This record gives sequence, C-alpha cells and structure tokens, in this order.
Amino acid sequence: MPNTVTEKIMLAHVAGGGGLPPRGQPVAISIDQTLTQDATGTIAYLQFETMGLVRVRTKLSVSYIDHNTLQDDYKNQDDHRYLQSVAAKYGIWFSRAGNGICHQVHLERFGEPGKTLLGSDSHTPTGGALGMLAIGAGGLDVAVAMAGGAFSLLVPKIYGVRLSGELRGAVSAKDLILELLRRETVKGGVGAVYEYFGPGVATLSVPQRATIANMGAELGASSSVFPSDERTKAFLESRGRGGLWLELKADEGAVYDRIIDIDLSALTPLAACPHSPDNVKAVSELAGLPVDQVAIGSCTNSSLDDLAAVAEIVRGKTVHPRVSAGIACGSRTTLLAASKAGILSELIRAGFRILESACGPCIGMGFAPKSGAVSLRTFNRNFKGRSGAADAGVYLVSPETAAAAAIAGVIHDTATLELERPYTLPFVESSVQFADDMLIPPLPLDRARHVAIERGPNIKPCPVPQPVSDSASLAVLFKGADNITTDDIMPAGAKVLPFRSNIPEIAKFVFAPLCPGFSQKAQEAGGGVIVGGSNYGQGSSREHAALAPMYLGVKAVLAKSFARIHQANLINYGILPLTFTHPEDYQALQQDEMIEFSGIHQLLDGLTGSGIFEITNKTNGKKIKLKLEADGRDRKILRAGGMIPWLRREEGV
Repeated sequence: MPNTVTEKIMLAHVAGGGGLPPRGQPVAISIDQTLTQDATGTIAYLQFETMGLVRVRTKLSVSYIDHNTLQDDYKNQDDHRYLQSVAAKYGIWFSRAGNGICHQVHLERFGEPGKTLLGSDSHTPTGGALGMLAIGAGGLDVAVAMAGGAFSLLVPKIYGVRLSGELRGAVSAKDLILELLRRETVKGGVGAVYEYFGPGVATLSVPQRATIANMGAELGASSSVFPSDERTKAFLESRGRGGLWLELKADEGAVYDRIIDIDLSALTPLAACPHSPDNVKAVSELAGLPVDQVAIGSCTNSSLDDLAAVAEIVRGKTVHPRVSAGIACGSRTTLLAASKAGILSELIRAGFRILESACGPCIGMGFAPKSGAVSLRTFNRNFKGRSGAADAGVYLVSPETAAAAAIAGVIHDTATLELERPYTLPFVESSVQFADDMLIPPLPLDRARHVAIERGPNIKPCPVPQPVSDSASLAVLFKGADNITTDDIMPAGAKVLPFRSNIPEIAKFVFAPLCPGFSQKAQEAGGGVIVGGSNYGQGSSREHAALAPMYLGVKAVLAKSFARIHQANLINYGILPLTFTHPEDYQALQQDEMIEFSGIHQLLDGLTGSGIFEITNKTNGKKIKLKLEADGRDRKILRAGGMIPWLRREEGV
C-alpha cells in the first residue's frame, strides 16, 4: 500500500512493531530524540528524576537554555545550573545560554531524516524541514519518552500541500505559511499533519522549509513534514552531517485526507495583523502604516538566509529615526557565520541592535515595544500582550517586509522590491562553521554517577495531582471565549517565567491577563471548573497552563473544543477535558454558577461507553450533556489522578 512520508516514519516507529492503525485511532510510537528548553525543562526533569533511572533511554536528548536568559536575580541562573547538572548526570546534551534557540540549533546540529523527535515546546515541528516527524508535547510526555516510554497519540489526518512554481522577488517562505494560515485558520490543522510535496518543494531551501514547518504549529497541527531530498542532503553536508542523509518521499498514489494547492509564483507579501496569526492581510493593504518597532529573529526567521535578505535590503541605508530595530541570530553558529560573511557588520552599520541568540522578545523577554506601538516581527505569534506591551499591535511578517519597514518608517509594499536569490552579499555556504564549544556532550556513565544535582531555593517539587471524585459540586471559576491561548492561561514574560520551577508561586499568575485575582478566587472556592469556547488552550505547549490550575484545584475544563497539546496536558495532570455535545450549551453556563457532577468514575472506567454524561447547572436547573473524548489509556490516567500516579501504579515508577 502506498504511504505518505508521515506514515512511513510512523510505521517504522510503532511501539512493539506491527502495522499502523487507521487514521483517528490510537497509536504509540517510539521516540528517537527529545529536546527541552529552560522554561519547560525544569519541570520535565524534576518529573524524570522521580522515575529512578540512571540514564535517559533515547538515542539523543538535548537540554537547551534559550528562554529564561534574562538574569536580573538568581532564579533563572539557578534553573540553568540545575538543568546543567541534570544533563551531566543522566546522559543529556546541554546547550548553554547564548548558544541559540533550541529549534534552530537542533536543525543545524542534531536533526536527522526519518527520525522521531518529541520536544517540550510547541514549535518542535521545525524539525519536519529535514524529513523528521517532530512533535511538540508537554514536559511530562517528554520525560516519559526520555525514560524509554512510547508517545501516545491518535493517528493524524494527513493534509497534502502541493507546491508548484517558485518564490519571486521579496516573497518568502513566511508568506507561504501566512497564506496557509489565511486559508486554514488557527484551528484548521487540529488532529492533522501537513505534508508538503510537488515540484515547488525542490525550490525551497531547508531554512525556508523550517520557517513553514515551524509556523505549522499556529495551524493547530500535530506536525508538518517535508520530504528528504537533494536540498536536505546539501544542507546536511554543509553542516558536516551528510552521512545521516536518506531519501524519503511519499509513494506514488499515497492518500491524503485532502490536498491544498499553492502556486509559489502567485504569492504576494502578507502580514498577520493583531492579534492572531490567522488574521492575514496583503502587505499592500497596509502600506503606509507608521511603524514604531521592528524585531527580526525567533525560531521562525533567524537563519543565515534570513539575515542575508535583511542585510541586502538595508545595505547603504539607515534605520528610520522613528523605528527601534533589533535582530537576533537563531544560533551562535549563525551569528559567527553572519560575522564572517559581512552580514552582521552591515546590520550594525544600518542601526540594528544586536540581541542575544535566544527567544527574547518573542516571549516578552526584553525588547518590548512602546505603549500603543505598531511592531513588525518575524515571529510566529502575535497574541495580545505577548510582546510585553498590552496595547501594542504586533504584525507577523517576513524578514524582507520587516527590513523594508525599518528603513521606510512605514509598512512598505515589498512586492515593489526587485530582489533576486541568492542575495548579492558575500554570503556562501562555506561561511557556516560549527561552534560546538557551547554544546556540552553527555558524560560517560562512570563519571555521571558522581554528579550532584544543584537545586536553588526557587526550585520546588512538582505537585502531584489527586484522583478525581466520583461526584462533586463545583463553581465556574472563569468563563472564556473562543481561542483562549496558553498565554492567556499562564502568561510568559520576564515577570512570570522565572517561577517555572516553583508552581505555588507561578500559580498566582493563572489567568492574570483575563481574570485578575483568579488564583485567590480558586483557592477560596476550594477549586472548581473552567468554561471555554472552541480551540481552548491554543499556542505554546507550556504544561504550566494545566499544572498551575491543577494546583489551584481546577477539576475540569468544559469547552467547545481543545487544542491538541493542551488537552493532553490536562489529562496528564488529572483535569477532565470535557466538550459540549451541543455547542449552544456553552451559553447555558455563566461564571460563578454552581455545577453538579456525578458518575465520573463510571465514565472513566469505561462503563459509559459513549463517553457522554450529564451535569446539572444548580443555579438554573438546566441539564447539560458533555463528552469525554479520551481513549482507554487516557481514562486510566485520569482515574489515577494524572500521568505520574498512573505510572507509579502501572509500572512501579
């Protein structure tokens, strides 16, 4: 039977061997590689420590420091030292602060066609640019994978994206993924993988493919996958890893759930307008809008190719007086290559501030815009307040569009720019040189046994959830609209991120942007439930958006639909993810009303086969039917109170 690239990789990794179940059915796959970053890694490794192993069991695991690099007190550095000591003890590669953003470094240094990668960051699918099946997940799922456990998911739908033509002028890969977001929306890819094929694929470099695969997360997709072809081979060879290449493409006659056709030649420059990645308009419609800030970088657009494009546009020009412009290379390797190629000096001369090779402003960690600013960013998310300024309007654009605006002081229609690739700066692939001295390899086992774990005073044990009661009377603590993000539930930024390893402290910020005082309210009520609209929990993989509410006593979330990673995180921490069988019943529940639950154990024990059960709104007496969409394994996890209690019961962890 002909298979897609996605199916080929999954077939080779079905846990225990055997065939791949039909799409939509549960499957467990083995994981070759894992990655964590410092905003999610501390919790993941605290949980891994409880499993009692002396070594990770993956082929490769890497711990990156790229999020919490702003060190205005001891907390972040304490976390870094904890992570470094854990890496040394358990056989994990360690990428030091300043070495670069996890997805960019992993692509350059560790990505391998045909392998599976699980990362505690929603943009892990960047690895799909190399023909990997790379999936974002919560830190607990990654900890289980490091312990040798399989990753469970539903076999995804596979949407084929057939590319034809070739990008022209100042149109970039960013414009391709923005066009897909315009068509598909942030909910379009839930439960699916986007797989790219067709003659247009061969015209895209690996860095361009990485931009597309990275922002596939904004579609709600489980992953995005490109074939492994001659362009992949050339990329790996330029990084000294050509021996890892293998050809990987879909079979003739492979079946896709649907096919989306995109002619690269017909694309024009696009921008995602505030405050959602799918609020896409043509740059020509926005031309002339005054710009206050330009930020170039993040895991989406910070490659050497991207920096070369920017340098070509600003060559001989100066950043407009009204514009604050910053640029961050995606990795230290890229930074050194840009310096060697003359790109960095051109950017500095033009007036760009050179920021650290880290996530930085993408997560509100420095370089925030002014109040009421128009900020053009080459990042992947523009949720309200994420930049650090609650009233800023953030537009997601390509490096070419951002560079043109930095010079003009207004959004400029880059379709009028005459640019030809490759860019004419003295940029060649030979500029790439590894900078591995900021990567610390795993210690041999005999030395690792003697490593002592360093724990600062801000690092607290991870709270363990309690099994759900069979019946309960619970208050609606908060009711939200559609597309509530994990930024809404658990904010990022310099004020909050340092508490990622301290759940009692970080729990004080739950729903802070939408419902100030939620934490105190939840504790005074003794817990309760949350009501949400469709696509609840979209965005980052941060499990703190489930872990902190669990700590505050949240027992269930009732929503029209859930984002994939957040639903998995809720289950992992023993919170019931329930959907309305009739979406209009969302209107029948209001904040502060009381809900009566009963028969929850029958539901979780599978005695309610359909997964449907009834609750009562005690305030108005209305009966509401809800559905638990969970397979047998997930029900057992919920019945035990969460993943860790379940593992302890089932496997003696």
